[in-house]
Amino acid sequence: MMTPAAQPDARLVQFLLAHGLITADTPAIWTPLAGGVSSDIWRVDLPDSTVCVKCALPKLKVARDWRAPISRNAYEWAWINFAAQHLPKAVPKPLAHDPAIGAFAMSFFETEKFPVWKSQLLAGMVNKSTAHEVAQILGTLHAASAHNEAVAEAFQTDDIFYPIRLEPYLIATAEIHRDLAPTLEALTEQTLNTHKALVHGDVSPKNILVGATSPVLLDAECAWYGDPAFDLAFCLNHLLLKCLPQPEHSHALLDCFNIFVSTYRTHINWEPADDVESRAAQLLPALFLGRVDGKSPVEYITQDKQKDLIRQVARPLIAKPVNRLASVAHAWHAALIDYKNNLLTGNFPAK
Repeated sequence: MMTPAAQPDARLVQFLLAHGLITADTPAIWTPLAGGVSSDIWRVDLPDSTVCVKCALPKLKVARDWRAPISRNAYEWAWINFAAQHLPKAVPKPLAHDPAIGAFAMSFFETEKFPVWKSQLLAGMVNKSTAHEVAQILGTLHAASAHNEAVAEAFQTDDIFYPIRLEPYLIATAEIHRDLAPTLEALTEQTLNTHKALVHGDVSPKNILVGATSPVLLDAECAWYGDPAFDLAFCLNHLLLKCLPQPEHSHALLDCFNIFVSTYRTHINWEPADDVESRAAQLLPALFLGRVDGKSPVEYITQDKQKDLIRQVARPLIAKPVNRLASVAHAWHAALIDYKNNLLTGNFPAK
């Protein structure tokens, strides 16, 4: 039976029953989990265990209209199973899946033992070893999937990756910055047509738990056999963004940025490392700008002067791309120094 503290879709209860994870007499407490915009996620406390149930939503929970097929849930399930074969400590244990309703069950991690990396970073807990370990995981999984025809065949998800990643971050931003639209549209096309390795698609600190033995990656519903440079740029973007709410830790965050890049490069064996980095360096400023002017702005950057600073750095780097990620970090570091000085003096340039 289900404790009536919260009411999930009845199909999710039937899903657990059908896969033997509960019986009709099993006491179960369902607790909705917050934080995601693309799925209903539930913690289910059972007498002897706790499981997590995730069900994809056709319309994401953001202000602008953002839709994506629920079939992405099946690809997230497939990504978890792939990753579990290579790095079982780096993902939840997959338990059961129902593609018809777009739901799966997996092991649950208590936040007391597995804190969210985003929460740590926003609290000023900048651990460089975490950046190294996440880069190790990402590089290992990319290398394991590169040139793998079976994996490429299983993750032909261009039609999902475009509406859930490229359109809301790059194309939506191009609609705001019309002078950059040709460059952003070309970058979108280049990314969509690059198929090198299995991409997670949402390597964000909010989707990474910091465990005692390994970070744990969650939320791979954007899984796609495509350009690994997207994952690299996507995660690095968050290390740059965190410098604004945590200016006193910006040096440590930029150190994490450099550690992440150098660690990840050691795993690139499917093409010249400089080629991957060049594509990531082109994507990074676009993603940076997209978290201000795209469909999914980061919630912790609210001040106009902070948003303007991001635009000030990102726009020139989109208009005139660089080939090295360090060049992006350097431009951001220089802008942060001016920003901090302006905070002290109140001398912000007039718009």
